[in-house]
Amino acid sequence: MPGTDIAETQRVVLGELPDLPHLPELPDRGAGADIIGRTSAFLVDMPVEVYTGRWRIASRPGRDLRRAFDLLDRDLDQLTEQGDGYTGVVKVQAAGPYTMAAGVDLPIGGRLLRDPGAVRDLTASLAEGLRRYVEDVRRRLPGATVLLQIDEPSLPTVLAGHVPTESGFSVYRPVEVTTATDALRELVSRVDAPTVFHCCAPDVPISLLVAAGASALSIDLSLVTALDPLGEAIDAGVGLLAGVAPTSGTRAPSHKDLVDRVRTVWHHLGFDARLLPQQVVVTPTCGLAGASLTYAKDVLAACRDAGRRLVEE
Repeated sequence: MPGTDIAETQRVVLGELPDLPHLPELPDRGAGADIIGRTSAFLVDMPVEVYTGRWRIASRPGRDLRRAFDLLDRDLDQLTEQGDGYTGVVKVQAAGPYTMAAGVDLPIGGRLLRDPGAVRDLTASLAEGLRRYVEDVRRRLPGATVLLQIDEPSLPTVLAGHVPTESGFSVYRPVEVTTATDALRELVSRVDAPTVFHCCAPDVPISLLVAAGASALSIDLSLVTALDPLGEAIDAGVGLLAGVAPTSGTRAPSHKDLVDRVRTVWHHLGFDARLLPQQVVVTPTCGLAGASLTYAKDVLAACRDAGRRLVEE
C-alpha cells in the first residue's frame, strides 16, 4: 500500500475489505519496509544488513535489521488493536525463498542464489521464522484464521536462469523445478497454514506452486497465456486470487468491469459459473504501493464489490 502511516492504512484495509483484510506493507517507509528488508525480519539466525544500497548476509544483527523488526512490530500492534475481536480470515505476506535468494547478497559478494547450500539454509531459516510469525498473529487475533501469502515475483526468472550477475555480463544458473518444488513444499509444511503463492510476473509456474502445496494462487490474469495449468489447478480445488484491477491510474475501474474480466477468463476455462464465487477472490493485479491512497482505496472497494456481486448472482 502507498504512504507511511500504518494506523491509517490498516483502517482503510479493515474498512474496505472486511471479509478478507490483510496486514499492509508500506515500502515508502524505506529500508526495512521493502519486500526484502521486511522479510529479513523473519529469518532465524541469519542476520542481514544494508551495504551499498543492497541487503546482504551479515555477521551479526545491526541497525538495519533492528529497524525492520521495529517497523514490523508497529504494524502488528496496529493489526492487533484494530482487528480486536475479528473472527474471519486475515492475510499476512512475506517474500518467498527464491525472491530472497535473488535479492540478498552473500558476504563475499554475489547473490545468495549462487550458492545452493546457502539457498537451502535460507529456506529453512525463513520457514521457521514464518512459522513463528503465523503463530504470533494467531495469538494476537485468536478468533481469526491466518492465511499466509508467499510473494515470489522473482521465481520465474530464477527457474529460467535469467537472474543477472553483478557485472551484468552473465546470469546465475537456473534452479531445477524439482529443487524449487521440494523447497517450497517444505516451507508450506513447516509453517502449517493455508498458503497462497503470489506472482505477478509472466510465466508463473502454476503447476510447480500447486505441487508445492498452494491453497490458492494470486496472479495477474492479463499475463496468463496458457490456461490449461490454471484450469488444472482450479479443477484440483486450488483457489484463485484473480488479479484484474490495475495497480495505478487516475480512476479506479468499476466493480462491473472487474466482474466482466473475471467471468471472461472463467468462461474460457470452461467451468460452471456456480463455482466462480466459491473459488475466486477479485484482487488488484499486484501491489498498490505506486498508487495514490485515494486510488488504492477505490480499487479495494471495487474489488470488494465485485466479489459480492459474484456471490449475489
